[in-house]
Amino acid sequence: MSGCIEFVLNGAPRRLPPETRPGQTLLDWLRGPEAGLTGTKEGCAEGDCGACTIVAEEPDGRRTPLNACLALLGQMHGRSLRTVEGLRGADGAPHPVQRAMAEADATQCGFCTPGIVMSAWAHARPTEEDGGGAHEALAGNLCRCTGYRPILEAFSRIPEDVAPAPSPSAPSPAAPPAPAPVALPGGGRFTAGGQDFHLPENLASLLTLRAALPEAWLLAGGTDLGLRVSEHRERPPAILCLSAVPELQRLEADATGLRIGAGVTYGRLLRLVGQDAGFAPLATLLRRLGSRQIRGMGTLGGNLGTASPIGDALPPLLALGARITVASARAGERVLAADAFFTGYRRTLLAPDEVITRIDLPRPPPGAVFACEKLSKRHDQDISTLSAAFLLRIEGGTIAGARLAFGGMAATPAHAPLAEAALTGAPLADASFATAAQALARDFTPLSDWRGSAEYRAAGAAGLLRRLYWRVARPDLAMEVHAP
Repeated sequence: MSGCIEFVLNGAPRRLPPETRPGQTLLDWLRGPEAGLTGTKEGCAEGDCGACTIVAEEPDGRRTPLNACLALLGQMHGRSLRTVEGLRGADGAPHPVQRAMAEADATQCGFCTPGIVMSAWAHARPTEEDGGGAHEALAGNLCRCTGYRPILEAFSRIPEDVAPAPSPSAPSPAAPPAPAPVALPGGGRFTAGGQDFHLPENLASLLTLRAALPEAWLLAGGTDLGLRVSEHRERPPAILCLSAVPELQRLEADATGLRIGAGVTYGRLLRLVGQDAGFAPLATLLRRLGSRQIRGMGTLGGNLGTASPIGDALPPLLALGARITVASARAGERVLAADAFFTGYRRTLLAPDEVITRIDLPRPPPGAVFACEKLSKRHDQDISTLSAAFLLRIEGGTIAGARLAFGGMAATPAHAPLAEAALTGAPLADASFATAAQALARDFTPLSDWRGSAEYRAAGAAGLLRRLYWRVARPDLAMEVHAP
């Protein structure tokens, strides 16, 4: 027996009919006949262009922009959402954000404007986690047909915290479903259109469901799996959504490091590490991971589970020696080293009935040098051509230990053992890093693809390693130059 998806939309509670298919994208439902909210647009259907931006209104008052083209409808159960139509005043007058865009001549054809308006409205709330000003708030809205200057001018005219009337509290998750022919536990179950969408309410329920449904999609944020629905129109028969499992939402920091639940979004992680000097390089990298829309959905656990060789956050796990906890109803918990977790292209040590529950990320040792790097065609909102994370221990002018991890150089994120060996025991000198860069050429045989040639990747990786010396020896030098 299926429950009904419930959420608050533009300040009004909505209870969807039980025949509503839970595995469709939120964008398809919004633009469909039931909602009829066509202000939210579809541009790329990949989470890149931002035309589909809507905003989740969080219980603590934050506003989280999301890509409606990647979010699945069942994920929205129990949340409070606002689309561009929900910014109108009671008399139907334009919202101050919309007026600012019009008065600054910041809209042309208008297709991208609703998404930019929603990003601006989210940015107007001063609790936004990322900092970075208007440029960073706009990183997930790629259309610039009007020109960048008038859009930025419009942002400067927006009054702080211009909010419509407060929304009612979002409904609580549905009660456990009534017994079915195959009784499966869970905090919510929505069945329609040949799909079973489960929202287990605790880890024990999730593990039981995973044992019963080993072929089901494990849906954390959906920034990767959502593409299979939005672009390829896949309809998985069963989905296990992790967002309601409290054990996967824990995030803690202490003197030893971070304990990151597999369901913690990058936005939450960034709010934590952005205030921690020891993890400042990781915070800088995370600010370039997708956009605010992507960071509001994507998770480190999901990035590990999909095992992308170019996942931005994965080389830091290798460089810092992270430990990954996985669990199953059959075998309980086991802890895996990040170094051994990836077994091949898009393959990991996870058994079919296991889920990732937690990532333990050690703090860089006192006095160590920790650096994260990313090369991509755009600074913001772009997939890596290659990425890297480095950890050096330096004692008395000698490199006592080196951990060098790269993404985009092989079928999996991987260490560079020959380059590490070349640095270990060597003096802290430019020549030592030049020698290590030569060894790096024997560590990897990168492939060519549309993001970059093998030669570019090899030269780029060597250049990042050479630059590491200057980061250590001359921290006063500007390593990157950005236009004002």
